[in-house]
Parts: sequence; structure tokens; C-alpha cells
Amino acid sequence: QVQLVESGGGLVQAGGSLRLSCVASGRTFSSYAVGWFRQAPGKEREFVAVIRGSGGITYYADSVKGRFTISRDNAKNTVYLQMNSLKPEDTAVYYCAAVRTYRGRNYYEYDYWGQGTQVTVSS
Repeated sequence: QVQLVESGGGLVQAGGSLRLSCVASGRTFSSYAVGWFRQAPGKEREFVAVIRGSGGITYYADSVKGRFTISRDNAKNTVYLQMNSLKPEDTAVYYCAAVRTYRGRNYYEYDYWGQGTQVTVSS
């Protein structure tokens, strides 16, 4: 069982930056793929970024590529999402999710979820 806790959300002006953290329990967390997803009011949950356990390969949604960076510190059981050049359309609840073996970018392919952290970008 893996438990995930996100933090780092908040209110920021357009063009600003935030860093989200996802802290996990579990001794084998370093082998898990960990993704970030977001959900805005009235919209479906969408993929943002993922980092695979083996080799740390990363993938990004086109909408955040070049602005967001996902990384992990396995010694701290933590995955980060550095968000730069934030836009109002980035406003959403951000969730981290984990799966033992990477299967893809769809939310239903992830087994463990955090409670979410709110990110609000003002114009």
C-alpha cells in the first residue's frame, strides 16, 4: 500500500511559479511511476506529467511542456512538480498518483492517489 500527500499549492499571479511536492509512504516507492494530474471545476481530470521509476523517464502534456518540470528524490520518497510561467488556465486541483508499473497517461491507470492541492493563478 502506498499513501500520497501533496503540498505546495496556493494562489499566485500569472507568470509566477509554484513547486508542488508529493510525499509517499512505502519502501519501494522509488520503483513506482508517479504522475501529476489536475482537475478544474466542471472539467475532467487531465494528465500533466509523469516520471517513471526505472531511469526516471519523464513525459509531459503539451499544455505544460517547457513550463513544468517533474522530478523525484527517492531518498526523501518525494516527487516534485516545478511550475513556472503559470497561466490562469493552470488553475485546478492538482493530484499526484502512483502505480507500480508505468502503463500510460490515463488517470484510471494509476492505483494510488493523494487528496489534492489547490492551485489558483490570477490574471
